[in-house]
This record gives sequence, C-alpha cells and structure tokens, in this order.
Amino acid sequence: MTFEQDQSLGPLAGVRILDMATVIAAPFSSTLCADMGADVVKLELPDGSDPLRGLAPVKGDLALYWKVTNRGKRGISLDVRKPAGRELFLRMLPEFDVLVENFRTGTLDRWGLDIETLRRANPHLTVLRLTGFGQTGPYAQRAGFARVFEAMSGFTNLTGEPSGAPLHMNYPMGDMVAGLFGAFAIASAIAERRRPGNEEMPGQEIDLAATEALFRLLEPLAVEYEQLGQVRERAGNRATYTAPSNMYATADGQWVSLVASSGPIFRRLCRALGQPELADDPRFATNPSRVRHLDALDGLIAGWFAAHAYTDIARMLEAHEIPFSKIFSIADIVDDPHFQARQAIVRLPDPDLGSIPAPCVVPRFAGHAPTPARSGPDVGEHNGEIYGALGLTSDEMAVLREAGVI
Repeated sequence: MTFEQDQSLGPLAGVRILDMATVIAAPFSSTLCADMGADVVKLELPDGSDPLRGLAPVKGDLALYWKVTNRGKRGISLDVRKPAGRELFLRMLPEFDVLVENFRTGTLDRWGLDIETLRRANPHLTVLRLTGFGQTGPYAQRAGFARVFEAMSGFTNLTGEPSGAPLHMNYPMGDMVAGLFGAFAIASAIAERRRPGNEEMPGQEIDLAATEALFRLLEPLAVEYEQLGQVRERAGNRATYTAPSNMYATADGQWVSLVASSGPIFRRLCRALGQPELADDPRFATNPSRVRHLDALDGLIAGWFAAHAYTDIARMLEAHEIPFSKIFSIADIVDDPHFQARQAIVRLPDPDLGSIPAPCVVPRFAGHAPTPARSGPDVGEHNGEIYGALGLTSDEMAVLREAGVI
C-alpha cells in the first residue's frame, strides 16, 4: 500500500513521514519535508489537546498557528497509550520511512514503543527523536521549551544591552532552529538510504537535542573562550567582532541596520557620510582597529543618521552600494515590492478561512515550483482515508472512536 499525496514533485517525493510530535520544533521538521514533497501524516490525540492548538495566534476557535505550522500534512487521531491504539500504530509503521517524535526521553519506551519494538514493525524505519537535551546525559529526562534551549545554549546571553538583563525575543526561535536541524537530519538519513546498495540498510535512530542545535550556531564561542580567555557578552545591537555593524536611528524615527565592515564597503560609507578621509584615519583603517574604536566610529555614524530623514539616508546608501535595511515589521514585509515579486508569502487553501498567508517554500529548486500546500488538518480529518487504506472497516473505526482510540 502507498499513500497518495497532492505534492508529487520535489526532492523528497516518495518519502513517507509519520509525525507524532507535539507543539512546534519537531512538527516544523516534518513540515519542511512536506514543503519538499514528502508525504507527511500528522498524528495527534483524539481530544485535540496538542498545546499548539491553543498557542497564539488563534481566532475564535480557529488555531491559526497550527494551520501554518502543520501545513501540507494529512491528519489522523490516535491514542497510542491504549493497547488498541498501540496495535494500530505498529500496524501502520511499515507504510512509513520516518517517524518523528519529541516526547521526553523514555516516554515511548513506557508506552511499549521502544526502538526494538518499532524496528520489529519496520526494520527500515528512521526515527527522529527531538528533545531538549538528548537521549543521554544527566539532563535527558528534563522538560524543555524554546526559551530554556535558548538560555542554556548561550544564545540568550548574547542578546540585550551590556548594562541590562539578557533578553528573549518574542518568538520561539529555539524551536525553529531545532526544527531546521531535524529536517536536515531526515534529509541526510534519506540521502544515505538512497545510495546504491543501502536500500535494505536498517533505519537510523537520530538523537537531536534542541539545546545542542542552538549551540551549534554559536560556532566560534568555544575556541574564543579557550584560546583567548574571552566570554562573549551582550553588546546591544552592536557587533563587537566587526565594524561598523549596528542599528541607527534616523531623524524621522526609523531604525536602520547597517553593515559596512569590509574595507571597500567602509570606504564607500565614508564617501556617503561626506567624510572620505575617515577611511585613512588610523583608528578606522582596518576592521580590528575599527573594533577597538567602536565608540568613536558609532558616534560619527549615529550623528549622521540622526541628522537625516530615512528616505534621504536610503537614497545615499543605495547610491554607494552600502548593505542596509530599515527594521521591517510584518506589515512592511507584506507591502514590500521585492517580497511581492518573489511571492515570499503564499496562500494556503484553508477550509475555514478560504486561504491564509504563510511563508513560501525555502529553498527554491530550479524547475520545481510547488503548489502551495493546504493548511494544517483538523483533528482526525483523514482517519477514514488512512485507516481505510489499512483495511479497517467503517464499523471497526466506529468501535475505536467510541473507545477514544481514534
């Protein structure tokens, strides 16, 4: 038996993923795979109690976050903690290449779904286990959320003003970063499996710790600490490793992020400022010297920004090919001609709202323009389709539904 999918094109076409994870990080992994053509089935409890269904934004009883984060998936409901649910789950597994889960380490074992049991049902099954701290180590049993991952990884220690508290952003970035690594892990496992001679290899068990995913992004911090004895700290909007790279306020209240840290770009910036001689000032002639004299350099640039309106600044910076951007809100993104030209926001067909906006598929493969996937499924929306394909009759499904199994 094979499951049919609307998105038959894409580099992951033919890959079948069963996503039993909750909330954001691991489901985002499988959503990224769905964007690339994988056939993803989203499994949730019959009572629809996944916390993502109540996470803002919501509109009345419509879970908007759920709709976009689980786009492109078909949905089934199943309680694998019940014996009949466990039996049905194991019966389904041979139909999938990948299982995605994010329960605390050992949870599936307690439900009778340890890795040996999963492998007996499907020896080729790859299992992505996305947890806060991994399958081993003293913190393996801890619960975790995005802000915990961000705090423990060192990420949050770098955000905020030097004299102020560390700052979390108003978005679960830790979940999204972990989700990216999850999708990369799934694609890597599929690539290995598709190599000639590996078709019958056992499936992979992937141990992905969200805290490690975030720490992986902070590449030079460990060597900086060991070799130079430096602990990188908060520096506000300023970069302390390259200069100038900061955020500046214009005369009319716009905030602009500017980076002019290479030698040629800095010379062009000096000309834009009307002070070309600054490029030869010993304080600013090289990036290391500019970093050592950040206060003086930022003071000069900030004064220039404060004396001009944004439109004038944008015109001058563009004329001198200086990398910059005003700080965009979502309203700016929606109205921006570049985002519009590239169709960076797509419309997802939605049974409740007609269609809803969401970010486009990233990255873009030449010759492949995927049709926007539909929004995330309702609880058990595709039970009949998927369980029927397994051979369950309507009467059998009615019994399981009455027992709270599906």
